Amino acid sequence: MHSLLGLMTPAAGQGGGMTMLLIQIALIGAVFYFLILRPQSQARKKHAEMLAALKKGDDVVTAGGLMAKVKSIKDDEVTVESGTSTLVVHRARIVQVGETSAPNTQI
Repeated sequence: MHSLLGLMTPAAGQGGGMTMLLIQIALIGAVFYFLILRPQSQARKKHAEMLAALKKGDDVVTAGGLMAKVKSIKDDEVTVESGTSTLVVHRARIVQVGETSAPNTQI
């Protein structure tokens, strides 16, 4: 173990410590981007496309679990009918349209 630590430390006279640190930070940043930020961005884009294609008569499921049929759409408000009730929900709270569900949601 002691010899392994000796191999990881730079030899006397070498100034590669700062370069190695910058490379490690760049690698951590790349991993963070590809594993966290990029998939979230793609999921938001797919959800926005799904909501943009929303039309009257579609079967939807809201984030609260309400299963309903779209009656009308007005800006960000969607009027839905579930059973004998008519409700107004915010468009962004719709997580499933027909068989297509928003990414990263569990119903």
